[in-house]
Amino acid sequence: MGDFDPKTLPPLREVISSHGLRAKKSLGQNFLLDLNLTDRIARAAGDLRNIGVVEIGPGPGGLTRSLLATDAREVIAVERDAACLEALRALEAAAAPRLRLVEGDALDVDLTSVIGAPRAVVANLPYNVATVLLTGWLEILARDPRAISSLTLMFQKEVAERLAAPPGNRVYGRLSVLAQWLCQVTTVFDVPARAFTPPPKVVSTVVRLAPRTAPLAPADPDLLQRVTAAAFGQRRKMVRSSLKTLKIDVDELLDSSGIDGRARAEVLSVNDYCALARALADQSA
Repeated sequence: MGDFDPKTLPPLREVISSHGLRAKKSLGQNFLLDLNLTDRIARAAGDLRNIGVVEIGPGPGGLTRSLLATDAREVIAVERDAACLEALRALEAAAAPRLRLVEGDALDVDLTSVIGAPRAVVANLPYNVATVLLTGWLEILARDPRAISSLTLMFQKEVAERLAAPPGNRVYGRLSVLAQWLCQVTTVFDVPARAFTPPPKVVSTVVRLAPRTAPLAPADPDLLQRVTAAAFGQRRKMVRSSLKTLKIDVDELLDSSGIDGRARAEVLSVNDYCALARALADQSA
């Protein structure tokens, strides 16, 4: 923690007022001002000692303050809103040298270059880019399971449910398979809409993704993406029909992977999809 003391800082509502901040719908912003909740999110990230943390969309800095109050090695806050960046300058000075502000779009930021390992991501993600950001981080983990030590992220509740859904669940889908292939996924707690300024129309959920030391089963990431896209693209059909979009011998694919062609996409396990990806690799060889 160093000499940083969040109690010496002005209240977040005062920061918002003095800088004329407002949450912008175009940026998917909803400010979380309850420091008890931001502290709880920071605690959900686990032991951050000697870990560099990347936060996406800090806004006025509530979660940033909570992260700086942990034993994190340093905090990199990525923000594209110039007004929020200006409001965060005082916090950056108070927490120097442990806080660094990065101006830019999180979609363009490479985690592996912006901060050294070990690194974690802790963020109240902008709703409009949350799943795109997560997919990009999962691609990093597919290349190197040690690249990110943990991801503690807030999503809309429906996205969180998809991430953690088991096979057979109505919301189990591509994102479920990819996330669970690479990580152990745990929903931690819900955050009601009234906790935000302005309040969104949905409940939010904090999710912790702990990367596995190795993927759940062997599979080429690109081929796994292809088979899940085909299967869930027509999820009401039997996989014998939905996988025809792959333009390969589906019967051979199913036979070699041991999958019942009469099954539907939502009942196949992560291991099943990995088996399909390996069979597809064999056919493509």
